[in-house]
Amino acid sequence: MKKWVAWIVMLIIVAVLFGTLFTSKYFEIKGKMAYFANMPEPDYPVTVVEAKPTNWVPAIEAIGFIEPNQGVTVTTEVAGVIKSLEFDSGMSVKKGQRLLALDSDVEEANLKSSQARLPAAKAKFIRYQDLYKKGSISKEAFDGAQADYFSLSADIESLKATIDRRIIKAPFAGDVGLRNVFLGEYIQPGTDIVRLEDTSLMKLRFTIPQTDLSDIHIGQEVDIAVDAYPDAKFQGKISAIEPAVNYQSGLVQVQADIPNNAGRLRSGMFARANIILPTLENQVVLPQFAITYTLYGDNVYVLYEDDEGVTRVRQSVVKTGERKRDIIHVLDGVKPGDRVVTTGQVRLSNDVKVRIVENDALKTPAETPML
Repeated sequence: MKKWVAWIVMLIIVAVLFGTLFTSKYFEIKGKMAYFANMPEPDYPVTVVEAKPTNWVPAIEAIGFIEPNQGVTVTTEVAGVIKSLEFDSGMSVKKGQRLLALDSDVEEANLKSSQARLPAAKAKFIRYQDLYKKGSISKEAFDGAQADYFSLSADIESLKATIDRRIIKAPFAGDVGLRNVFLGEYIQPGTDIVRLEDTSLMKLRFTIPQTDLSDIHIGQEVDIAVDAYPDAKFQGKISAIEPAVNYQSGLVQVQADIPNNAGRLRSGMFARANIILPTLENQVVLPQFAITYTLYGDNVYVLYEDDEGVTRVRQSVVKTGERKRDIIHVLDGVKPGDRVVTTGQVRLSNDVKVRIVENDALKTPAETPML
């Protein structure tokens, strides 16, 4: 009997302990629920920008390399010893100007010998012609004199051409580069003598997707930038469009002419081209960091005021277009006059309360700070 009483007492004690613990936890949780229920709605600090209508100048971006109007590596067709050099590295030359001459003493001597025999051969030909007309000589004798005269004349022309081939002339006007040969040097056919380029007009050859073909035409303006002059912009115009599309890549080659009056452009330079398209008016342009990029689409947070005048945000899916540096052209999803969140999007969701703050941390500095 005493054992049962002990068990009952123990159960009562345990029940009292559990009841006390449960009661205390109940009132603790209830107090916290009341505290959170009475807490003010949190607001999140954000920076905003107002979408204002502006003019947007679209462009097709491309890359390519600068080429000269004309460019050739001057070489020779025949072997020989350089007898004279008539140009220096870096000088400007005219079309047909002599650059160098190979030794041609043997050819010139043969030419003089042939020229010395020409008057006698010509006189014999004329004399035999008169005699043949009178019937004093045979046709065979006349044909022999005629062949000797014409053959000697052809030999003279051949020798003149041979001598002329040993004189290297500029095929067009331009600037020569660094000379690769020296006086008295023996050179073989195909030896690189010097680079000659006409840089009065430069050309940029680049490629664009075939989907952009309808937006370009001959004479269209092109803005060109090169790394050698980062602060300078060069103007050119489209001069040629390849008639065929590369079926493997879907790209089309385009050529633009660039005046080079200042002589700053050099062939081989890497260049970036922007083909200027017609200006679009009343377009929405936003900073790129205002756009949130996700796998489900691009979106922004737009501010609005609820019925109580509280500033909140809602998510808006946007369609974006061309980008230029740190701004982006918004095609759909934002209207002129909308206030769009630029920073603080990470903690936002639809209809949350926000607080506008001033923060220029994302403003592009005028100068890059020194490390």
